[in-house]
Amino acid sequence: MRSIWKGEVSFGLVNVPVKVYAATEDHDLHARQVDKKDGVRIRYKKVRDDNGEEVEFSDIAKAYESEEGEMVILTKEDLASLPVEQNHEIEVTEFVPADQVDPVAFDNAYFLEPASRSNRAYVLMREALQQTDRLAICTFTLRNRTRLCALRVYKDVLMLQTLLWPDEIRPAILEGLDKEAKVRPQEVKMAASLIETMAADFEPEKYEDDYQNQLKELIEAKAAGGEAFTVEEKESSDDDGDDEVADLLAALRASVKDRGGKADDADDQDDDKGDDDEDSGSAKKATSKKSGSSSAKKTPAKKTADKKAPAKKAAAEKSTAKKSMSSKSDSGSSGSNTAKKSTASKSTAKKAPAKKSTARKTPAKKSA
Repeated sequence: MRSIWKGEVSFGLVNVPVKVYAATEDHDLHARQVDKKDGVRIRYKKVRDDNGEEVEFSDIAKAYESEEGEMVILTKEDLASLPVEQNHEIEVTEFVPADQVDPVAFDNAYFLEPASRSNRAYVLMREALQQTDRLAICTFTLRNRTRLCALRVYKDVLMLQTLLWPDEIRPAILEGLDKEAKVRPQEVKMAASLIETMAADFEPEKYEDDYQNQLKELIEAKAAGGEAFTVEEKESSDDDGDDEVADLLAALRASVKDRGGKADDADDQDDDKGDDDEDSGSAKKATSKKSGSSSAKKTPAKKTADKKAPAKKAAAEKSTAKKSMSSKSDSGSSGSNTAKKSTASKSTAKKAPAKKSTARKTPAKKSA
């Protein structure tokens, strides 16, 4: 590796001489623009905007537009004269807890190598950062830009991680989250169970870039005069997402079982209960209506019981009347007729209201 910057890390009165190396590289295959007839590469020319004349590379300079709209040309010497360009120092301004820097701010990564004969100061800083679990916030200038950085430990090496400036991170204003869908507790519980079944230690080595691998195979196959892959057309789905939402819990449960987890019956009971409570407002109203209806039905039932109570008394009086009639059965036809009337009044008493039945019994007592 070739170093891209050399200077010192400065914190307090301690200076650590270092060399900076790029810590990452791109492994993607890059396409070239060619003429499709014979594969000859295409070359671009630098031309003037006014007359189209070609300009040599040595005659091209960098310019910046001023507030008045004028193009101000700056040479390499002009840029090198800036004070920050002359400062070869990574200045540590503060040490912050590692969890206070959100990963979204991380940009490019660089390795720092000791640049002095003794690496004592380098090791001292590394051990101190590991022990305190803090990041060193730094600033330094690289390639015509002042960088905000976080100095941390990576596999026993000091790593300088450039950070995006706050105005370079877009605000997370997304229309799809204006109205958040409500999820049921059992869905969250099942999703957490699925996460637990998939829990593991991160091993990036076991992952591969499938696209790049297949692209290499395709290039080799095309070079050999064949085809590597056949494109299969997938049927478009007209699903608007309602079925997906409805089957979310079932899909989570199936995923847990597929991963070797266990979906308890208790969860099923919770699901049923959750289905009943999904629209809590409507459910409460429905329950209220049912309770009111039940109370309304019970009220007439009490009235019916009140009506039947006098009927029992009437029946008792009928029984007395029967005994009286049986004792008078030998007194003649008048008694027989009275008994028939009593029997008739008994039959009527079952259907008629209790008050009428009582009224009909009064003559029977007089005849006795």
